[in-house]
Amino acid sequence: MDSYHLINHEKLTFKEVFDIIKTNKKLKLSESAIDKIDRCRTYLDERMAKSDVPIYGVNTGFGALYNKKISREDLGHLQENLVMSHASGTGEEVPPEIVKLMLLLKIQSLSYGHSGVQVKTVQRLIDFYNHDIIPVVYQLGSLGASGDLAPLAHMSLPLLGKGEVYFMGKKREAADVLAEMGWDSIQLQSKEGLALLNGTQFMTAYGVFTVLKVFRLSDMADIVGALSLDAFDGRIEPFYEGLHKLRHHLGQIQTAERFRHMLDGSELIRQHKEHVQDPYSFRCIPQVHGASKDAVNHVASVLSEEMNAVTDNPTIFPEENLILSGGNFHGQPLALALDYLAIAIAELGDISERRIFQLISGSRGLPSFLVANPGLNSGFMIPQYTAASIVNQNKQLCTPASVDSIVSSQGQEDHVSMGANAATKAWETALNLERILAIELFNAAQALEFRRPLKSSGYLEKFVAQYREKVAFVSHDKIMHDEIEKSIAFLQTVDYELPEALLPGL
Repeated sequence: MDSYHLINHEKLTFKEVFDIIKTNKKLKLSESAIDKIDRCRTYLDERMAKSDVPIYGVNTGFGALYNKKISREDLGHLQENLVMSHASGTGEEVPPEIVKLMLLLKIQSLSYGHSGVQVKTVQRLIDFYNHDIIPVVYQLGSLGASGDLAPLAHMSLPLLGKGEVYFMGKKREAADVLAEMGWDSIQLQSKEGLALLNGTQFMTAYGVFTVLKVFRLSDMADIVGALSLDAFDGRIEPFYEGLHKLRHHLGQIQTAERFRHMLDGSELIRQHKEHVQDPYSFRCIPQVHGASKDAVNHVASVLSEEMNAVTDNPTIFPEENLILSGGNFHGQPLALALDYLAIAIAELGDISERRIFQLISGSRGLPSFLVANPGLNSGFMIPQYTAASIVNQNKQLCTPASVDSIVSSQGQEDHVSMGANAATKAWETALNLERILAIELFNAAQALEFRRPLKSSGYLEKFVAQYREKVAFVSHDKIMHDEIEKSIAFLQTVDYELPEALLPGL
């Protein structure tokens, strides 16, 4: 029996989105959502029948063409032209899982009954979602101001029987898939094209997917960081609870608590230390990891509001007899947050690379480059190069998109957010963080073997045992690329639980 998520007017949460994606739930419109959509469409039709007063995007042109009146008989044609002309994206294709989330978020936004669309238009978006008919969308083209115009145009083309989709694992013409499914193309009515194209669903989908990924990577950064600390013969004192309560930051407090619990019972952490301090990349893990946790949570709160927002234009208020042209499509709240997210992600990678550097440095009884016979073997020398290269790229990706604005539409759209570029940059930094953490795990697990017969904690030894099922100890030089790729796959798939005593997960 199919499991459904009911589209209604209750707030869509990150937990629900994660559950919908993980369990592959189908979507279904609630009766209340259908009623709201239908009442708004009826109001718009009646309003247009009674008056020829110009209403932006309904019976006028778009952008700088806002003062061009459109005849009643051309209103549907106007909307179709809008979708086709705005499908001007280029570059890499957006990953199908992110396009599918775009569909969900657009459905959610249209379901509030302030957009003037037909019920059957929303239902067709649901049909696409439920049957895994995924429009081909391109990464480049949105300024993040009049919404994500180009990406949402590509998402909407298949409604009209145009453009391309992925279906059953193949890229196909949308018209052929519609025919195969026995569906007619949607005949857009007044305002509908604008409702589909205006909105922040491209930015938001990328942001939500990135945050969901970073929630896991933040946990991985803590687990791998704890392993590195123990393998480096680090000290536990910097993780003392009282120290962090003096500073009050939740992420810092939580990180320190995690480390205390993950390292509980370790023979290595308890042994006598010759050194009185650790380098900052170990000693300041609570402060650095914690700050990134707090930043990610802030961004998640911004995205949570956006997931549940009406972001097209103009906005229709049937009960108040109002149609207002505003700016809810402007992506500035997201642009700022997503630039912040990229920085928070990059810093987790930055400090991870420094721990890698320390592990291969030949200090604290560890062999240079973590091999028993350095010289004949280069060992783990070049994986650190790779991590450093990725860190450098992340620093470039952290150049903020939101501080730039390029005038468009003959000056009518004279301030844009560039939030779409902020979103794709944040996603790339997350993918890069995963690679860096995988290299740190590769190094830390290797270093741990040189501490035998002493053992780390039960928690970390279990984690390493799972890792060793995929990646073996390196005795002699081998092709490190293969081991790094296996390490990345491990971080993506490993089942893990943080100790129960911890604060609730972020």
